[in-house]
Amino acid sequence: MSKLSTRKILVTAALPYANGPIHLGHLVEYIQTDIWVRFQKLRGHQCIYICADDTHGTAISIRAQRENRSEEEVIAESQIAHQKDFVGFGIEFDNYGSTNSVENKQQCERIWGKIRAAGLVKEKEIEQLFDVEKGVFLADRFVTGTCPECKTPNQPGDNCSKCGETYSPADLIDPVSTLSGTKPEIRTAMHLFIELEQLHDFLRMWSQSGEHLQPEVANYLKGHFLGDPADKEGAKKLRDWDISRPAPYFGFEIPDSPGNYWYVWFDAPIGYIASTQQWCQANGEQLSDWWENDGAEIHHFIGKDITYFHTLFWPGMLKTAELSLPTKVHIHGFLTVNGEKMSKSKGTFVKAETYLKHVNPTALRYFYASKLGGRLDDIDLSFDEFVAKVNTDLVNKVVNLASRSAKFVKETGLSATYPDDGGLFQQAAAIGDEIADAYEQCDYNRAMRLILECADRANPFVEDAAPWVLKKDPDKAEELQNVCTIALNLFRQLMIYLAPVVPELAEMTAQLLGDRLDDWEKSKTPLVGTPVGKFKHMMKRIEPKDIQKMVDETQKEQEEAAAATESNALASKYNDSDQPMVDEPLAEECTIEDFVKVDLRVARVLKAEHVEDARKLLKLTLGLGGNHQRTVFAGIKAAYKPEELEGRLVVMVANLKPRKMKFGLSEGMVCASGPGGEEVFVLSPDQGAQPGQRVH
Repeated sequence: MSKLSTRKILVTAALPYANGPIHLGHLVEYIQTDIWVRFQKLRGHQCIYICADDTHGTAISIRAQRENRSEEEVIAESQIAHQKDFVGFGIEFDNYGSTNSVENKQQCERIWGKIRAAGLVKEKEIEQLFDVEKGVFLADRFVTGTCPECKTPNQPGDNCSKCGETYSPADLIDPVSTLSGTKPEIRTAMHLFIELEQLHDFLRMWSQSGEHLQPEVANYLKGHFLGDPADKEGAKKLRDWDISRPAPYFGFEIPDSPGNYWYVWFDAPIGYIASTQQWCQANGEQLSDWWENDGAEIHHFIGKDITYFHTLFWPGMLKTAELSLPTKVHIHGFLTVNGEKMSKSKGTFVKAETYLKHVNPTALRYFYASKLGGRLDDIDLSFDEFVAKVNTDLVNKVVNLASRSAKFVKETGLSATYPDDGGLFQQAAAIGDEIADAYEQCDYNRAMRLILECADRANPFVEDAAPWVLKKDPDKAEELQNVCTIALNLFRQLMIYLAPVVPELAEMTAQLLGDRLDDWEKSKTPLVGTPVGKFKHMMKRIEPKDIQKMVDETQKEQEEAAAATESNALASKYNDSDQPMVDEPLAEECTIEDFVKVDLRVARVLKAEHVEDARKLLKLTLGLGGNHQRTVFAGIKAAYKPEELEGRLVVMVANLKPRKMKFGLSEGMVCASGPGGEEVFVLSPDQGAQPGQRVH
């Protein structure tokens, strides 16, 4: 097949929320998308992979307040962590931005202006759930309750995961705030809405065209939201989309509605455009060439939980703003682990960071590819299957082709002409178009099966030819070179086909053979007459013990997180501020020997009196029992009157070296807390303590 004409393709993955780490469930999407982008680039198309952190909303503010930091500090830290995880798994974005960027604010204002001008916005007072304990209105994601339609419990605040019904959080039965665990109360606030029903006919036409969505997604939208235009009685009406949130809210304030902020689901998808704008600015391109160009394709990859937003709201926004519509929205299912929902208690809710400490990321990329089809089916990460599949397919069938042949042609290089291999290379080349079609359709499972069939034909050839035996016979040198030339070309062909999935192995192959695997068409032509580098070990077998270490660490992380949550809950009961610790951090660590040198004693204030000409000092006569007395000058005059102290028990440093002062000799120190001035608080022991007792 001749090389295809070059396509111009913009690809996005859903924006990860900046309030939490990347985990194995997230990686299904980012790896799926990265594979598709790498495939398109390998085919010679101009394809850019755009993403950003989703940074706005209540959760970021709550966390920032809890950690005594600004929202900007929280999201900056999160972005660094996210990008580190993505790099660890070989996920290459052409631009990774933030929805809290200047560019995103500009694009939000631009699109909002178009929506306003189209007459799609209306204002009305609504009843909204309010968390009294936290002092915030609750976004959808911070409310759970029973679905008002099918009565399924523990459903989120915007749509039911069981029946698909959409609603507002106030519609839930027995709602609970996920921020505080309390029952929220209903309060009234002014909100702005987009009347999506005005776009009903367009959205029906766009979604049901058969081009932009998987068939099951199009049918879902028609059945739940859009209806059949031929069915007058069953006609449905799209709900108005609540697009604003009142202060306090972390986000962009709406320019023509002071005190209101765009809801996160308005500015988050616009982040795709803003991130593209950043890429264009860095690469000398025009944003309009991507978002206002019928010749450019736009592909969104998302999970099925956010179908509604990307297939109704987002196309409606783009249409109104006169921007390019998605060429296709690719929707995938969820990840289960060992046949169950990801579980923190079982150690299967694994963070990307934790995985990378124990297991090769190439293994996960391949395993996900072997499971992902073009439909919305969930995929299961069975650890036993994971170990067996990676070891059998990648290590035993693919990498072994190179490890059992490369070292034998280190001195001679590849044969000058390609030897007769019985048609193996041409057979694998002929199937390249079918493999490419599988990649294009996101049917990676089919692509991996076709590639492994090629490997299954290549391995018996090497096994029968036995280059390790030929090496022992000097008269077989030419035959050995030919056998290894065939084996390495079949391996190279497999690695070209697998390059989108296992880029690290593809790069190692390129270094071994001195030929970059950067063009799909290279799979059709053998490599001959070139040197072969020193073979370096490419991939170790996955060991069950490594999986267990990953699970054990995840369980430990969960136990520590649960303990911290319990501790935070105990602390929040009293709502103690950490400001004193911020103002005066802990002193340098001391030993027990250092501490016991300080002799703290209970003392009674026998007499307290003003000191003439002293602005801060009171003179205290302290009794340690019997006739043991000490005189102490304490800087507590602004906080206490002398008569308030007399007779009171205090704690004093009794072995402090006496200090000669202008007003007399001070023979110790009274223990107190506070920043000073009127905010000084003398420490007192509990009732029953006696003067002279040592404080331990």
